[in-house]
Amino acid sequence: MKDEKCIFCKLANGDIPTNFIYEDDDFKVILDAGPATKGHALILPKNHFANLFEIDEETAAKALPLAKKIAKNMMDKLGCAGINLVQNNGEAAGQTVHHFHIHVIPRYEGDDKAMCAWKPQELKEADAKELVEKLSL
Repeated sequence: MKDEKCIFCKLANGDIPTNFIYEDDDFKVILDAGPATKGHALILPKNHFANLFEIDEETAAKALPLAKKIAKNMMDKLGCAGINLVQNNGEAAGQTVHHFHIHVIPRYEGDDKAMCAWKPQELKEADAKELVEKLSL
């Protein structure tokens, strides 16, 4: 199902023309219009899911193998030195379009490595134990 108000639904389903590099029954992979690096692409499901918490298991199970396929193609064809896969959920995490998507970002020697980096913090043993208690499934 599509959300008629969602820009990514329109892009994924061909209502708005895109520069796409892959398409199947479930996904369209397009070049990001505001790329972080040369070749930056977005994996868009054709059905609307606002985020990771809404995507159905069947579609989710297809997303990572597709990301691997796209990433390998980028490594082979663009000669990039690495790949970032980025998937944001919620505004606090940087999600600006509320349609599940995965960024596939080729990384090149000498590019801005801070783009997807963070400053490691200290994990104290007491905090680790508390987190293990809270998060263990």
